Amino acid sequence: MDKAALRRKLIELRLNLPNRLERADALQQVMRFWLMERPDTVIGAYWPIKAEFDPLPALHRWKEDGELQGTPQRRRIGLPVIDKQRKTLSFHAWYPGCPMEEDAYGIPKPKDTELLVPTLLFVPCVGYAPGGYRLGYGGGFYDRTLAELTPRPFTVGLGYTNGYLDDFQPETHDLPLDAILNDNGVVWPV
Repeated sequence: MDKAALRRKLIELRLNLPNRLERADALQQVMRFWLMERPDTVIGAYWPIKAEFDPLPALHRWKEDGELQGTPQRRRIGLPVIDKQRKTLSFHAWYPGCPMEEDAYGIPKPKDTELLVPTLLFVPCVGYAPGGYRLGYGGGFYDRTLAELTPRPFTVGLGYTNGYLDDFQPETHDLPLDAILNDNGVVWPV
């Protein structure tokens, strides 16, 4: 399997999805319903690039819902900050309007906000497969980060239905996610 070619193909498909906005609305709904039963108060996510699904509106709503319900512990959202030497991620507080700056890859990250330790982590999927496996961009940042985090957060992949890979063969270093959501609902575990 040529993973680089597969990544390029899937990103191109995602960039050209004719109904991406409708799919994004559907996945926002799936996320919001899925989060209703979760006890987490600190969730890590990502800043969307290359037409990825944007989880931040649903997470901001989750945060506001907690405030309206008088949740005893304040809900927090963290976005990744890259450690280029170790090639890992840490998560820093994000909220609409917080100061941002670009990282070494040109992706916005929170600037000078508090370090958070998420108990739930939403991970972008270029592709995803049975068993909870994901195809990312190939940098290994999430795998290295998850291997180091203790306790390991509950991990949830997010992607569109066209990212499903029926015959994906994970490598020995690939860590399965705990769940995967797409615009049709929960696709892992089934």
